Amino acid sequence: MPSMLKEATRLKNLSSYFPNLNGLRFVAALVVIIHHAEQMKGLFGQANYFQVPLVHIVGRLGVIFFFVLSGFLITYLLLQEKRNTGTISIKSFYIRRLLRIWPLYYCTVLMGLFIMPHIRLFSVPIWSATVATDFHMKCLLFLAFVPNLAVAMFPTVPYVSQSWSVGVEEQFYLIWPILTRKINNIFYMLGGIIAIYLGVQYYLTFSTGGGQGSPVREQILLIWNAFNIDCMAIGGMAAAGYFYKISGILAILFNRWFQVAVYTATFGMLVKGIHFNVFHHEIYAVLFAIIIVNCAGNRDSVISLENRIFVYLGRISYGLYMYQFIGIVASLRMLNWLAIYNPIITYMVCLMTTVLLSAMSYHLFESRFIKAKIRFSCIITGDNVPRQTSGN
Repeated sequence: MPSMLKEATRLKNLSSYFPNLNGLRFVAALVVIIHHAEQMKGLFGQANYFQVPLVHIVGRLGVIFFFVLSGFLITYLLLQEKRNTGTISIKSFYIRRLLRIWPLYYCTVLMGLFIMPHIRLFSVPIWSATVATDFHMKCLLFLAFVPNLAVAMFPTVPYVSQSWSVGVEEQFYLIWPILTRKINNIFYMLGGIIAIYLGVQYYLTFSTGGGQGSPVREQILLIWNAFNIDCMAIGGMAAAGYFYKISGILAILFNRWFQVAVYTATFGMLVKGIHFNVFHHEIYAVLFAIIIVNCAGNRDSVISLENRIFVYLGRISYGLYMYQFIGIVASLRMLNWLAIYNPIITYMVCLMTTVLLSAMSYHLFESRFIKAKIRFSCIITGDNVPRQTSGN
């Protein structure tokens, strides 16, 4: 009994848990599901709201939110590991990421490429017709974990193309622990990454050199825009500011009226579907970073999503994201057969179906790999935290 108590105390002291972030994960997954449900309704010839400004832009911005959140969490945890141990174990970091990301990624990719195209029930108008085109190259890119290149270069592959963002995150993870271990001034590093990314983006978008408007240049720009490492770096900046407790900045960010202003501005711009011609994702990423750092570290946050339902749905949010198209298409087929077209009912059925699939996957498949991560962790995080502890 004393040894068990000692181990529980050790895990608690080495644990890092941020409140509200599971809830934010679920909200981000939910808006992506709604976006894609409307898109699927259009492909199936049903009345839809896909072109409504809010619905049209919120899907991609939900993914941008995931990027910012990932950048925040990974950067904070790497800084914490570096402070606690004096270094960062690159090998252990890669193994942890592999155990959490790869099993579900390859499960859905293999199903989407080799199983779903042969099931008539899951045929998607327009999209399914092009799956066989350039099939070997698509397989190579998806299996090589560069799905963002596959999505930029080829038409949408049903049940697989949503994985483009997972590829972006893995590519970020590939270099992030190395840079964080070697470079002491993380703010210069993050600022440099953001500046370089935006500089290339600006050149490809506006420079007249190199044949502006040419198909090759447009393809390069499309590929570049599918590599949103700058948004993850913005999340990293928020994490570093919070980790080092830069009081002047945190005093502004944590101010109640400033929070209200940020929430109001963000919500208002989303409802109106405001799209910025320049640095669209980056502007929203900054607002998302402010929201994340307040929810994670501000005891006086004006919103709270820390309840059992949101915490659980946030835990299975990776599955919600990866299984969403299976849930949506299955739901639309069933509702179409029942002649039910009410949008609220559609959303509820799509979400419940996706939640069911994700919950089964989480408990029967993913949890085995999540538990294995603890062997390679000097800081216990996420679902392996023995009990909820503050990230402050």
